[in-house]
Amino acid sequence: MPAALPILRSAKQMLDWSRRERAAGRSIGFVPTMGALHRGPLSLVQRARRENDRVVASIFVNPIQFAPGEDFESYPRDLAADRAVLRASRCDVAFVPARASLFPHGFQTVVTVPGLSAPLCGRFRPGHFEGVATIVAKLLHIVEPDRLYLGQKDYQQSLVISRMIRDLDLPVRLVTAPTVREEDGLAMSSRNRYLSPEDRRRAAGIQRALQAGARAVRRGLTSPARVRALVRAALKGIGRVQYVEVLDARDLTAPRRLQGPTVLAAAVFVGRARLIDNVVVKA
Repeated sequence: MPAALPILRSAKQMLDWSRRERAAGRSIGFVPTMGALHRGPLSLVQRARRENDRVVASIFVNPIQFAPGEDFESYPRDLAADRAVLRASRCDVAFVPARASLFPHGFQTVVTVPGLSAPLCGRFRPGHFEGVATIVAKLLHIVEPDRLYLGQKDYQQSLVISRMIRDLDLPVRLVTAPTVREEDGLAMSSRNRYLSPEDRRRAAGIQRALQAGARAVRRGLTSPARVRALVRAALKGIGRVQYVEVLDARDLTAPRRLQGPTVLAAAVFVGRARLIDNVVVKA
């Protein structure tokens, strides 16, 4: 039987491990997660394995990125299962800190990237990206990786973290990997487990609706409003649409006319699950 995946609990343990590895000339790839692992984050671990000498995954359900009324308390947690699948994906070590370790009494400092955090999910989840940027900044200082791996499903998050890395001159390379999907196109997410069988069937329509908009852009449609309307029409009957946006993929600004890289993004409540997805297309 293979040995269990090593777990480090304190920031000092994690930093000491990382510095020993780097002192030995070994590169480190890092995948931050909130656990409840599925093929999405595991694909990031596997890519990190191919591109680095050592791989670290963190498991931490970050309280400061959840708004009041969101699912922090009910967010799925299964450390034993996560540990097993990380080991099978050839992760070297898991960093699993306690909340008090990362946010001790009196903690006040936050990292904010206001422009990129404002649209899309930022309109509906106040403080979310401030919480994301703060925890990722802390984890990068604790792990000191060479490469950080994120998925494109959380497109806005990836842009926020990329901007933070550049603005703060953090010595890490961000690698954004394609969204991992089910056979019917549904983006993999820990929140998919909230879906009933009927919800699950309808949820696959989110990606189909975005792809319908993307095809219209490729055919030459340059009006953001008309593309939004097309996607919204395609989402009818799937769930409660929180937003559909068509923005410049580089900075999330709203162009009058589509040209260059464009992101089509949507957030839809299907049953009790809030699902996000996106498509990037060249206008």
